[in-house]
Amino acid sequence: MTITINQQNIHYIIAGEGETVLLLHGWGADGTLFQPLTRLLAKQYRVIALDFPGFGRSEEPKTAWSVDDYADCVLAFLRALDVQSCVLVGHSFGGRVIFKLTARQLPELKIPKIVLIDAAGIKPTPTERAIKRQKRYKRGKKLLELPLVRMIFPNALEHFRQKHGSADYNAASPRMREVLVKTVNEDLSHLLPLITPPTLLIWGRNDTATPLADAERMEREMPAAGLAVLENAGHFSFIDQQAQFLRIMQVFLMSEPTHNQSLNL
Repeated sequence: MTITINQQNIHYIIAGEGETVLLLHGWGADGTLFQPLTRLLAKQYRVIALDFPGFGRSEEPKTAWSVDDYADCVLAFLRALDVQSCVLVGHSFGGRVIFKLTARQLPELKIPKIVLIDAAGIKPTPTERAIKRQKRYKRGKKLLELPLVRMIFPNALEHFRQKHGSADYNAASPRMREVLVKTVNEDLSHLLPLITPPTLLIWGRNDTATPLADAERMEREMPAAGLAVLENAGHFSFIDQQAQFLRIMQVFLMSEPTHNQSLNL
């Protein structure tokens, strides 16, 4: 299905009936990645999986959005569907958006539970090697952006970016590259104490994109968080260990932890 929010066409999937569960995907993915989870939860819940603008079948944002812009979009989307209460489930980049949404503590949106799967949001401390690499990249980019150099070597700058950029950066369009740079450079760790709903953290032990240390910090600093670690799983732990992941999700959503009590998982 498609809905227009603030002149932005957004594609989404909706299935089942009951309490609403909103699924927010990670960078480079879309709502279809949650298909096994959607089928499972749709037996008891109304499940909505949207494609963030710039991903899947949703059109790109017209400007370089920040995480706050994506949070604003999700809020407008929920209002358009008259959703006043929903469980939030987010993987990777979807976790960033959930941090922003929940920290606002809006009275018009009740969030009974949260599930964060290998969530992004904590900016890593750069190593000395990474700092030197970034400085070299900036010097090279500045040189290749000179008008004379671009005239003589028109493709050199793009080849340089391809060589030094991440896989996500290289795969993105020019607009979404701007979005990626803006979002990954924002540290959301200061929001952790504001994430007060009962929260389940599901993490792959072998995750290198958002390491397990991030989850352990979230568990310490979020008032009502519990951590479930999936062995032999990486950043896409919900795919790597799908059966175990689905069982954990069922147990958590059916349980009734108190608001200020840590989860025992």
